[in-house]
Amino acid sequence: MEIKDKVVLVTGSTRGIGLEIAKQFSQLDAQVILHGRNTPSSEVMQIFNNFKYQPIFFSGDITSEVSVAELLKAINDQVGDIDILVNNAGITADSLVMGMKPAKFAELIATNLNGTFNITQPIFKRMLKRRQGLIINLSSVVGITGNIGQANYAASKAGIIGLTKSLAKEGAMRGVRVNAIAPGMIDTAMTAVLSEKVRADILERIPLKRLGQPSEVAQTAIFLAQNDYITNQTIVVDGGMIE
Repeated sequence: MEIKDKVVLVTGSTRGIGLEIAKQFSQLDAQVILHGRNTPSSEVMQIFNNFKYQPIFFSGDITSEVSVAELLKAINDQVGDIDILVNNAGITADSLVMGMKPAKFAELIATNLNGTFNITQPIFKRMLKRRQGLIINLSSVVGITGNIGQANYAASKAGIIGLTKSLAKEGAMRGVRVNAIAPGMIDTAMTAVLSEKVRADILERIPLKRLGQPSEVAQTAIFLAQNDYITNQTIVVDGGMIE
């Protein structure tokens, strides 16, 4: 797909991996739609100053169908159809299963998995009618391997992989591609709070002996956007951590 002048919606894109994905699409002259709960700072917006398009920011609760409908209407009214959707928005709420409150499990699933479905379905329908489009879903290596203390997060990310595969099969006949990226340990604000011991233990399990960078995940999103013969795949970006 030619990225230039395409409309790209990246959910959860005011920081971390989502922001880097938005930046790299903008560098290739895409019209990027930033999305998040809070208005991006002036420092964030300055990142895009030298690109062809200044990104447009919209907030919206992806767990609410009403909020999603309002968000998509606002985007459509201002810039038109979405050509590329990157589902990055998500939360964590780590706890061992034995102490996990059912409400906390449901809340995380509602955001990470149901939220992904809520915003994907109407955009996917429109892409099918137009016979073109690309969806990239951010999963995680723990959606493949599971992880102690992350049963809720792992379940949501495994669900996203299943959703990706089903959407890809339904979309292929009409020229709509759907893929997932499963990052491992990436150097973001989320991993910055880890203790030195935990960090050292993690690095010991990564053959490349370092955390990944948000830019490396974003490069994978660009690769998936530009290669028109890749669909129904989950690309692992983890430094060789899982086999």
